[in-house]
Amino acid sequence: MTAADLPPINAALNATAGLLLCAGIVAIKREAKKAHGLLMGAAFTVSCIFLICYVTHKILVRGVHTPFGGEGAWRPIYFVMLISHIILAICVPPLAIVTMRHALAGRYEAHRRLSKITFPIWFYVSVTGVLVYFFLYRWFPAK
Repeated sequence: MTAADLPPINAALNATAGLLLCAGIVAIKREAKKAHGLLMGAAFTVSCIFLICYVTHKILVRGVHTPFGGEGAWRPIYFVMLISHIILAICVPPLAIVTMRHALAGRYEAHRRLSKITFPIWFYVSVTGVLVYFFLYRWFPAK
């Protein structure tokens, strides 16, 4: 496996995490608590695998970032998305861990309150992670 193999894998992992998050929300809305727990646990696991692959990619490319090849209005659109993605991605692991700990400890009201913050941030990070991949590698690759 080379560094070039990892970005599409990372995008697929982000997409999978986003789908699992959505399925987890549907499950809890249907009061399928066990399914909800399994789906959210799977989303967390997939996100952890993503993080391992992302760090591996950064090690293999020695921290060099991939240049954005877009021009005009696409540049500020991309960079606003990227900056918000990075800032919020830093928040996801502690938010997800604390949210899950509340559920596992049976503190469902605290879990519910925090999940209203955690879910939209985690979902946004998953979706924008896929978009960053498409912006960098498919739609506007550097020349």
